[in-house]
Amino acid sequence: MVDAAALERIRRIAAAATHSRALREAVLAEIGRVVAFAAYVWPLTDPETSVATDPLASIPPALMPDLPRLIRLKYLTPVNRWTGLSGAAHLEVPAESLVWRELLHAHAVTDVASVVFRDRYGCWAFLDLWRCGGAFTRAELAFLDEVATVLTEHVRRCEAATFATTATARDPAPVVLLLDADLRVLGQTSPTHEYLTMLLPPPADLDPVPAVAYNVAAQLVAAEAGVDEQPPMARIHLAGGRRLTLRAARIGPDAQIAVTVEDSSPAERTAVFARACGLAAREAELLQHLTTGADTRTVAARMFLSENTVQDHLKSIFTKTGTRSRRVLLSRATGTA
Repeated sequence: MVDAAALERIRRIAAAATHSRALREAVLAEIGRVVAFAAYVWPLTDPETSVATDPLASIPPALMPDLPRLIRLKYLTPVNRWTGLSGAAHLEVPAESLVWRELLHAHAVTDVASVVFRDRYGCWAFLDLWRCGGAFTRAELAFLDEVATVLTEHVRRCEAATFATTATARDPAPVVLLLDADLRVLGQTSPTHEYLTMLLPPPADLDPVPAVAYNVAAQLVAAEAGVDEQPPMARIHLAGGRRLTLRAARIGPDAQIAVTVEDSSPAERTAVFARACGLAAREAELLQHLTTGADTRTVAARMFLSENTVQDHLKSIFTKTGTRSRRVLLSRATGTA
């Protein structure tokens, strides 16, 4: 039987949350009252590509030097991959999992429970709980399913809130992180360290961990292996209203991986903004037309709608995005004044 009291506490936490990291931290404490686990990985994801972006994790210190390998194996493992989950699952046959067989079993992990936070607007996060000793039960998986049902809308809402401020000045050129085939860092351009520090602030006096870059590169490896067809790309909130887009590609004769980091284009921002705010397909299409500078008459002609219908859609968009004018709407969506 699902723990109703724990779910009610999670509902209250979720309803009051304004930031996804604080939300995840508070909910993890409640999950731990019901489901025992030794370690966890809970990243946000790009809603379209499902590539992990903002990681919240606690793994054994002995595994930290193997973090690039861990992420690479996670993306290459089809068993219970978050992109294919329809409900909470665990490793019924652990040896069938590449990441368990090649790495986790050596660290006394006996089972992994996985759950995805997905709705009709996209994939917003996934959670892996590691257990050392025994397996997760059906009742525990049922509880995690209920948690996902309660939380998904609020995780998305917190993502929408990151668009509430206008973006700061954009940098004119991308920065680059160079990785080898095993995702180990070979080099980086000078601004990369600053960006990585802002994305995932490290403890004092330590270099930042390029976890987001590892994830984008791992998605490239997974796509090349035929595990997942989504592009190796992720859009992530940096600070204020600023958003970055990371992409991975092979370069050079040694097939090294270059991860580029640059300010998201207005179109890239708008696509995430529309999903995060829960816009219907026609509303998202209308918003994209508005970003080109089209007026009501032009949008109506492009979408084969009456001008009154365009206005009705626009009112709905204002309500869902918490804006009251086209100027504010477009500023938040595109990141331009």
